[in-house]
Formats: sequence, structure tokens, C-alpha cells
Amino acid sequence: MQLLVRAFPLIRPLDEVQEFLDALSGARREETARFYREFGVVHESAHLQMTEQRPILIAVTILESAHEAGPRYGAASQEFHTWFKAQIQRLTGIDPNEMPLGPPTTELFHWHGDEAGAPAPIPRLTSAT
Repeated sequence: MQLLVRAFPLIRPLDEVQEFLDALSGARREETARFYREFGVVHESAHLQMTEQRPILIAVTILESAHEAGPRYGAASQEFHTWFKAQIQRLTGIDPNEMPLGPPTTELFHWHGDEAGAPAPIPRLTSAT
């Protein structure tokens, strides 16, 4: 299993984001479940973070293989797939057909209570000059 975390800057009002999320868990619940199963998703959650610049939607997904599912999702064209991707693009400006795994993310720290030994070293951030 893989953990996939993405941060999407929101470009639409929060009530529109809530309408989308309500559809996923309400009127389109069965389609949503099939959709996630099709791509090997066993968990997905959405989190809102307010920043001074704009709200950010943080999506956390646990899936079998992001490497395998990403290209299939990007190419998916069934009705629910196209509706879902259109909502993502409308709400965030990010086109899932071009960036199926969302904005690139780099894990900087990982610790799990069941791991033996010390946590892995923290990667050092560098800035482009």
C-alpha cells in the first residue's frame, strides 16, 4: 500500500467544494465506491487548511499502487471519471488528465510507531537560486 498526499489550492468558493464532497458521499456514493475500488483506493480523506493566501484542500489517499493507478486515472473517460476530474479542475485549476496524481509532493519526514529503530533522517530542503 502507498500513501499519497496532495495539496490543492482552491480557486472556487468553499460551498462549491462542499457540494462536490456531498455528492461523493451522498447522491453519487455508489459510483464513488466503484471508482475508488477500480483504482485500488482503500482510503481517501479531504482536509481543509486555511492560509493567508487562499484555502487549500489536502487529499490523503491510501492505495495499492499510485504508479499503476495514476496513468489509468489520467486516461479514464467513463462518465463518472470525467465528471470527477472536471470537478477537480473547476475547483482547483489542476487538470487531472495532465496531473493524475495531483501536484507533486515530496515526503520530508516519516515515522511510524511500529518501526524498529530511529526514524529515517530528515531530508534537507534546498532552495533554487
